[in-house]
Amino acid sequence: MKRKPSVAGYFYPSNPRALHDLIERMVDPEAEAKKAICVVSPHAGYEYSGYVAGSVFSSVKLPEKFIIIGPNHRDVSTNLAIMKQGVWETPLGDVPIDTSLAERIMENSDLIVEDERSHQLEHSLEVQVPFVQYFKKNVSIVPISIAFHVPFDELEELGKAISKGIKESGQEVLIIASTDMSHYVSQEEAKEKDFRAIEKILRLDANGLYDVVKREHISMCGYQPTVAALIASKELDAKKAELIKYRTSGDVSGNFSEVVGYAGIRIV
Repeated sequence: MKRKPSVAGYFYPSNPRALHDLIERMVDPEAEAKKAICVVSPHAGYEYSGYVAGSVFSSVKLPEKFIIIGPNHRDVSTNLAIMKQGVWETPLGDVPIDTSLAERIMENSDLIVEDERSHQLEHSLEVQVPFVQYFKKNVSIVPISIAFHVPFDELEELGKAISKGIKESGQEVLIIASTDMSHYVSQEEAKEKDFRAIEKILRLDANGLYDVVKREHISMCGYQPTVAALIASKELDAKKAELIKYRTSGDVSGNFSEVVGYAGIRIV
């Protein structure tokens, strides 16, 4: 099964050369790339969030295998939806799904369900793939989409299943947690609330992140994928997290009354 891009020409250019050149302007060639367990990366239109994504991917030595976890912005019936076979197409080429790694993850949790339909129109995972392709050829991915309102215990099980799958594979894998931060609030409120959530991520505190988002009503759309990624990272012996870049849509548009926040974080 080939998954066609759903937001090419909308969130990012559909022309391969234009897409390559845009990403080239957004990455940081001077960054010191380090081996990492996970990155947190935004998923808005590249015009707004691309420089944050470019910065965080520039800061990491990328392997050939990736697990991408993102929120599903649509009403879907599957809480934890994985694709375990097929190909994802982008303007930069085709990326195969790592079936073996996907199956290892699924073997460690009955909650993770194979569901191609949950992935067809969702952009949060798709927009990460061209950045990976820009830096690395011959890569493979495992896409996992999380529905809204998934409770902490299910996220914990997902995170542990991911870490076990990676350990059992014996291969180097980078986890990508796809999320934007606060949505459609003032610049001041976005920064205040976003850094409450970022503080928890920097402490590798999955419980704390889940609780602060709920308690403070932070409109961080991918907090659940980030919680699962933090749990997996801790299981994989993560020692620290570093904020690589933060900005808001207001920094691009000049409209600071209603912004969306974007954070790029490296976990090592």
